[in-house]
Amino acid sequence: MRTLKLQIQTTIDGYMGGPEGEMDWMDFNWSDDVGAYIDAMTSSVDCILLGRELAGGFIPTWAAEPQGESKETVAWMNDTPKVVVSNTLTESPWPNATILGGDLASAIRDLKERPGGDIITYGGAKLASGLIAEGLIDEIHLFVNPVSIGRGLPVFPDVAGHQRFRLAGARPFECGITALHYAPKRD
Repeated sequence: MRTLKLQIQTTIDGYMGGPEGEMDWMDFNWSDDVGAYIDAMTSSVDCILLGRELAGGFIPTWAAEPQGESKETVAWMNDTPKVVVSNTLTESPWPNATILGGDLASAIRDLKERPGGDIITYGGAKLASGLIAEGLIDEIHLFVNPVSIGRGLPVFPDVAGHQRFRLAGARPFECGITALHYAPKRD
């Protein structure tokens, strides 16, 4: 079965976005050690999973080849097949992307059972929260930015009962961001 990884930027107080999804708190002045960590984490990935709202900005941004990104990163982001979770779209308006609809838990379990490498998701907030709530994430990579915002979109949704995780690794980076790698404790 394929591994589903969540890579998400977060504040030290646990938000992935401001109250309206603002991302102005994120530090994009990454040091080279962040890039090396991400390269290692994504080396086994051959599918990017996105929510519909995030896909609308994510896919065109990478297609425009954003400045400051290496040619290799841009090529990987554009060439890696994408699966967009949506119950409102029936066809993909983006190249190299397919639509996945229906019950989230069933659809993601089916995707994980297909042949292939690992899957990575960057969210958006609704998708990430839904995947966490359903216990579908196999690895969580929190990129903790050294900032607090007081309120916003929480990384972890309200769920019934506790969800337990084990620390698989922690890595501080020269730029001040720290990566926390967790795996769920499953019975």
